This record gives sequence, C-alpha cells and structure tokens, in this order.
Amino acid sequence: MIESSHPFQALTPDFIIDAVESQGFFCDCRNLVLNSYENRVYQIGIEDGAPLISKFYRPGRWSNEQIIEEHRFCIELAGHELSVVAPLRNSSGESLFEFKGFRFALYPRQGGHAPEFDNLDNLLILGRMLGRIHSIGAVVPFSHRPTLDSRSFGYDSVALIRESFIPPDYRPSYEAVTCQLLEVIDSIMAENGSVRIIRTHGDCHAGNILWRDNAPHFVDFDDARMAPAVQDLWMMLSGERPRQLAQLEALIKGYREFCDFNPGELRLIEVLRTLRMLHYSAWLARRWQDPMFPYTFPWFNTVNYWGEHILQLREQLAALEEAPLALD
Repeated sequence: MIESSHPFQALTPDFIIDAVESQGFFCDCRNLVLNSYENRVYQIGIEDGAPLISKFYRPGRWSNEQIIEEHRFCIELAGHELSVVAPLRNSSGESLFEFKGFRFALYPRQGGHAPEFDNLDNLLILGRMLGRIHSIGAVVPFSHRPTLDSRSFGYDSVALIRESFIPPDYRPSYEAVTCQLLEVIDSIMAENGSVRIIRTHGDCHAGNILWRDNAPHFVDFDDARMAPAVQDLWMMLSGERPRQLAQLEALIKGYREFCDFNPGELRLIEVLRTLRMLHYSAWLARRWQDPMFPYTFPWFNTVNYWGEHILQLREQLAALEEAPLALD
C-alpha cells in the first residue's frame, strides 16, 4: 500500500519561495517545476535578476558532508573554467542551506538542449571536456562520497528486489540470472583490479548535459562518486558495434588531449551497464512510497515489467561474454 503523504509534499510554492528568500533573494512568484525524481527542482523567478534553480534534497539520501563534497567538486571544476553548473555560495562561502527541515542549494539557470551523441564532432568536444574533468578528478579522491562497486549497485539491489518485489513465479528465474551475472561481474572486476578509481560525474546521460553555443555544460553531479573513468563515457555510446566503435574513437581522441585513458577499462563497459540496470530497478523499488513514482512509472512492478527485466538481464549475461570494444 502506498502512503498518502511524503515529506516532499511539504514543498508548496509558498514554502519554496520562503526558502529561497531566506538566502537574501526576492522572488517574483514565478515557480516552474523541473524534471527531477530523486530530488525536487524548481526554477524560481527573481526580481530584477535572472531566474535561479532551487534543488531540494531528498531526506535521508546523502549526508551533509557528502553533499558539500559534491558541491566542492563542482566549484573546483568551475574554478578551472570548465563548463560545469556549480552551486551558488553565500557571503560565508556556504552552498548547502537549510530551511524548516529541508536541505537545498541554489544554482544559476543554464539554457541548452541535450547533445547529439550521434554527431562525432560533438563527441570529440565531449571527450575533451571529460578529459579535463577527469584530469582534475584524479588529483585527490572523495572522502565522503561512495565508490561504484558490485556490492552497492549489484548485490544490495538484487537482495531488495528478490526479498520484497519480484513476483513468486519469477523469483527462481531472477535468482538464477542475477547469481550468474554477479559472479561474472566479480570475475571481470577482479581481472581489472588495477583500474584507477577517480572522482567522476557518475551519471553522464544526455539529460545531464546541456548543449549550447557548440559547447557542453555539465549539470547535476548528484550521483558523483569514485569510479573508473569509463563510467562517464559509456552512456554516450549507442547502436550496433561499428557505430559504437566510431563513437568511442571520437570520444577518446578528444579525451586523450587532456587525460590518459587506460584501454583496459573498456572491458568494464558491459559490467557498468549491467550494474546500472540492477541498480535502476532497485532505485524504483526504494522510491515506491514516493507518490510521484507510481504516477510517473506505472509500468514498474507489473508482471510484464519483471518478465522483460529478466529477459534483458539474460541478454546482458551474453553481452558480458562478448569481446569488449577495442581502440585501434
């Protein structure tokens, strides 16, 4: 049974405006809800100024130290003149604020549209940008934010689905395929144990990159974590193998202008894709008590969904056995 209330329901227009104005801004009452599920994000009109983006954090997900560490990473990147949308700071240098039990941050508005990953010239530019980001991300590690690993994204996700969500008729099939997947993933990750782990964006899909004036602007570092560099590259690849190879060549060509790339990380692409699939199902499950999720994702937790999910996982098992993409 879905609860009838959720903490985010306290975020009324008046509450949001009061929170923004608590930081010294004067709102003009314009309030636009932006596309976000994990947190709540709004565009707020400001009197005699450009609109601001207000981001209210989901209670209980990140600690203050983890959020501040993400902010500092963004501010560090922006300080190197990279096109990263960093949070605003007050006169005391603070970027994380609190208002009546909610933590929030404010950002400048950045216009743009999703990049075209099929455009190889765009991928060359994106590769250069990611090379610059990673050259800075590799200098020091995160102290508070997590590492992308098979335990948190794989085993924990599978345990949640198996114990609380998968229909009984599908449980044997789900347990069998996920057990095989996790064994193969652990084996591949052990073989690539020497791969460097660095600070990454963590969620480099098209929705988190705004393209404007022939340049990418990276937003929403909410999933920033320690991970192999390829974590920020593989989501830009799509299509059949020849197309992916062409995309990869363009990305890495630009990337290597600013940062070394270890070709051995290419073996991890299907591993990371599989972990993302497992984690995504568990993310939906963990958020199912948030009324927005059943409304937005009505297909989740249906018989058809689990049947298709298990089929996709079997396909991933086959993909893990294939030869990885390789650079010339």
